[in-house]
Amino acid sequence: MSLVLDPPIRQEYEYSVTPPAPQPTAAALPLVRRAWSQAWLRKTLILLLLAGLWEALARWQANDLLLPTFVQTAQAFIEGVASGELLARIGASLTMLLHGYLAGIIAAFVLTALAASTRLGRDLLETLTAMFNPLPAIALLPLALLWFGLGKASLLFVIVHAVLWPLALGTYAGFQAVPETLRMAGRNYGLSGLRFVWHLLIPAALPAILSGLKIGWAFAWRTLIAAELVFGTTNGQGGLGWYIFQNRNELYTDKVFAGLAAVILIGLLVENLVFRPLENVTVKRWGMQRQVA
Repeated sequence: MSLVLDPPIRQEYEYSVTPPAPQPTAAALPLVRRAWSQAWLRKTLILLLLAGLWEALARWQANDLLLPTFVQTAQAFIEGVASGELLARIGASLTMLLHGYLAGIIAAFVLTALAASTRLGRDLLETLTAMFNPLPAIALLPLALLWFGLGKASLLFVIVHAVLWPLALGTYAGFQAVPETLRMAGRNYGLSGLRFVWHLLIPAALPAILSGLKIGWAFAWRTLIAAELVFGTTNGQGGLGWYIFQNRNELYTDKVFAGLAAVILIGLLVENLVFRPLENVTVKRWGMQRQVA
């Protein structure tokens, strides 16, 4: 004889659910909180704080030859822009940088495309990056001067070296991180060779490629300024690095700092007007990168 036990009956309860309080909209937030939520304003405040610290330190030291004040540097910068000299130097450097940067991008794309398509290309890329990526671009400047002479070709050589290897490594690492399911889907659609790279690997690896482009830009800009500091003019016209070196020899320290400020400002402009909008319309818009307020 089996004993059947009925399950216990639980008493029913009714709970009243309180609707959540409405969240304040952006327009309803206090003015200070709305202003603080703007990234550009926070960064501007950081820059103003650094400028204030610079001014205070320079006034405390009281030696314009060693450290001019922020106001003196700003005056020298404005005078250089007004006279056209600083703008001409910046234009010469950016023109050279653009040529070398584009050449480095093309070379990196060819190497990574070969590495993604063939085993021999992968071995070639791994060997070359292991050999040349640790080698500073400025260390090749004496050889560039020996091979190409004092001119544009020497600068292009060291800029391409500065861009090629970090961009190739970043792009190839992005290719390697593409999921195998995406690769199989691309092959099922008949993609192979360069079409496989262009239509599948590059879009999937775009965050890594953009990171490589930013690193390559920073290396190229740094290398160009250093190279111009070493041998200066090309085709009779010096760049921004030569402007800094020349004023240092003449003990115009405020102009030296104005040239350094131009280097920094160009870096900020490229980051905020080129790379950040490019990320916003691609990887962040497509959900491949987290949005940060």
